[in-house]
Amino acid sequence: MTKTALITGSTSGIGRATAERFAQAQYKLILTGRRKDLLTALADSLKVKYHIDVLPLCFDVRYSDAVKHNLETLPANWKTIDILVNNAGLAVGLEPIQDGVIDDWERMLDTNIKGLLYVSRVIAPLMKAQGYGHIINIGSIAGKQVYPNGAVYCASKHAVDALSQGLRLDLLPYGIRVTQICPGAVETEFSIVRFKGDQQKADTVYKGFTPLTGVDIADTIFYCANLPKHVNINDLIIMPTAQASTSVYHKEL
Repeated sequence: MTKTALITGSTSGIGRATAERFAQAQYKLILTGRRKDLLTALADSLKVKYHIDVLPLCFDVRYSDAVKHNLETLPANWKTIDILVNNAGLAVGLEPIQDGVIDDWERMLDTNIKGLLYVSRVIAPLMKAQGYGHIINIGSIAGKQVYPNGAVYCASKHAVDALSQGLRLDLLPYGIRVTQICPGAVETEFSIVRFKGDQQKADTVYKGFTPLTGVDIADTIFYCANLPKHVNINDLIIMPTAQASTSVYHKEL
């Protein structure tokens, strides 16, 4: 029987690599993202390359009404969802909290926390009704440790850590697995978004060491999702070899 995976934030980075990895394994895919052109191109590419069914849904997880409109009205043949990957998330700005930009804070909190909640609130009842499912939340090493000038982003990912634990407790009686995957430095659009399009600043983040890639995390997600049903990875931290904590790296400059 063909399985279905729903991946949020699928148009770039970890989300895009995860879509590709599950497509290779012949999953049906529900892909969400804010950028319609990238989302449509990805869906079309995966359909042609892997001969799978793909349902692209263009919306922003920050908005509860948009989440409900798109996910509560899924066609009947898309309502059985085996895997939910709550990947949509971002960091914006790198200022000390006393100089923080409130709009940046709201974007991070609304996406990283509320977006995860809104999507899970729709999908968890479907999984409960079918008696199985797996929710995989993409956290961060920043959800385990705090670093200077990143307080609000770190707080949002600490919330993901707590929510992942709470989801596992609440959904335990219904055969639903919950996993949190916490990457260290991954070279994606993450730093470009954080520095608001400043490519030069973004490049300095990964200079002097080999960071993780979206493919590395996608492979980890796929591994966790395809373990035997009696096995669950609750919490997994994955780091580049050259990174020991949120702020300690071995760089060869």
